Amino acid sequence: MSIDITITDHVAVITINRPERHNALDAEHYEALSEAWVRVRDDQDIRCAVVTGAGEKSFSTGADLKTWIGRRADACEMWLTQRNPLLNRGLEVWKPVIAAVNGYCLGGGMTLLLATDIRIAVDHAEFGVPEVCRGVIPANGGTQRLLAQLPHAVGMEMLLTGRRFGAETAARWGLVNEVVSAGRLLDTALEHARRIAANAPLAVQAAKELATRSCDLDLAAGMRMEQFVNRILQGTEDVKEGRLAFAEKRVPKFRGE
Repeated sequence: MSIDITITDHVAVITINRPERHNALDAEHYEALSEAWVRVRDDQDIRCAVVTGAGEKSFSTGADLKTWIGRRADACEMWLTQRNPLLNRGLEVWKPVIAAVNGYCLGGGMTLLLATDIRIAVDHAEFGVPEVCRGVIPANGGTQRLLAQLPHAVGMEMLLTGRRFGAETAARWGLVNEVVSAGRLLDTALEHARRIAANAPLAVQAAKELATRSCDLDLAAGMRMEQFVNRILQGTEDVKEGRLAFAEKRVPKFRGE
C-alpha cells in the first residue's frame, strides 16, 4: 500500500498502489500523493508525468469513505489551504500530466482526472462523481472543473444524479483522448509522455501555463502574455539548440536552460 513514483528518461510514473481498496485514498495516501506531485513540480529532471492506479480494476475511487465521511475536524483546518497540496486542489504543476485510466475513475479519481492534461482510458473504465449519493459533493475541483470540460447538461447530470458512464461515452464527450485495451494502456500513455519530454521543457511548461491561464483572461491580455513569454524564451539555450539542430538536420537535445 503506497504511492509509487519511478522516473525514467525524464518521465515520472506515479502509481496509486492500493488495489485492495480500489485505490481509494485515506489521509496517509493523500499525504504521500501530495509529496509525489511536489516532487514532479520541483525536480527539473522530470519533464512529464503519468498517473495511474495499480491493478486492472481501478484508477482511483477517490477518498476512502470509511475514513473520511463523518470525520470530525477542527474549524481551523478550513484555512490550511496549502497543507498537503494536490494537483486537483490547486497545486501549480506546469509540467504536463497524463492520466492512464485503468478502471474505475470515480469521485476523487474523477476530480484528479479533470486536473490532468491528456487522458488515456481502458475500454472497461467507468467515470462518475457519485458524492451526492453519499451526502457530500465532489470537492477538490469537481464542481468547478466539470462544466468547463463537458457540455452543461452532461456535467449537471453527472453532478446531480451521480450516474456513471463508460469509456466510449467519455471519449465521445472529449473527456478522454483515446480508449485502448488494458494491455496497451501504459505503453500508449508513455508514448505521449516521451514525445512531450523530447520537446523543449521550458517551452512546454510555458505553453501549458498560458493555455491554463487563458480561462481567466480576456484575449488581449492572454496574447500580451504570450508576447512576454516568447521574449523570455528567445534568450534560452534551448532556442539556440533548436535552431542549430534544425540547421544541422538532427534531433535537438534540450536541457531546459
